[in-house]
Amino acid sequence: MIKNDYHHGNLKEEFLKIAFDFISLNDVENLTLKILSDATGTSRSSIYRHFDSKDALIETMIIKGFEEFDAFVSPLLRDTNKPLIDRFYVAGNSYLEFAKQNTNLYKLLFGKKHAEIREKIMSITDEDCSGFSALKLAIEEGQQSGVLKKEDSFERTILIWSSLHGLASLIIDGFMDVDKIYTELYNKMFQDILAASLSNKVKILSSIPFVENILKPNS
Repeated sequence: MIKNDYHHGNLKEEFLKIAFDFISLNDVENLTLKILSDATGTSRSSIYRHFDSKDALIETMIIKGFEEFDAFVSPLLRDTNKPLIDRFYVAGNSYLEFAKQNTNLYKLLFGKKHAEIREKIMSITDEDCSGFSALKLAIEEGQQSGVLKKEDSFERTILIWSSLHGLASLIIDGFMDVDKIYTELYNKMFQDILAASLSNKVKILSSIPFVENILKPNS
């Protein structure tokens, strides 16, 4: 391919789009700067003006990837027009859907391979409503309103997040055909977590049919 100056559009954004398109079909370990160069017909020096190494590219992809993930999940948890229990359920389901639809991106964001880069540049506990922070705030909302038991909100968030991550990982890895029954498994997991979290001190609203079997408001 003949190298040329790539003037149209934002070149850095174009490189990122190519990178994300690539990992939608391939493992991120197979991504190289040469792939960006070949796809755009630009010289290596053009890439190095934006990413001086693959790690620099991965770092930007992690930042952008978490922005996409947070936009997929966080607004559902912050939507106070819906009952809190419904928000938990829908957000958890969306978490799993994100993992299913973006398997290699999910592994990049939450896997061990690039954990050092991830931990260097960001924290999922940031108060700018990352998915983790949004869940923690929703749990604290439930505790303050009497819907949920008063307990350490950070620990409760970790427990819920780890349950979702575990199920998402099983789906992605194709473990025992979990992907074929993940909806049933998620519903059961949600019921178990909810049953262990409710305070039973106030009447609880929810439009989720199976939740009625768990709710036990005071008479």
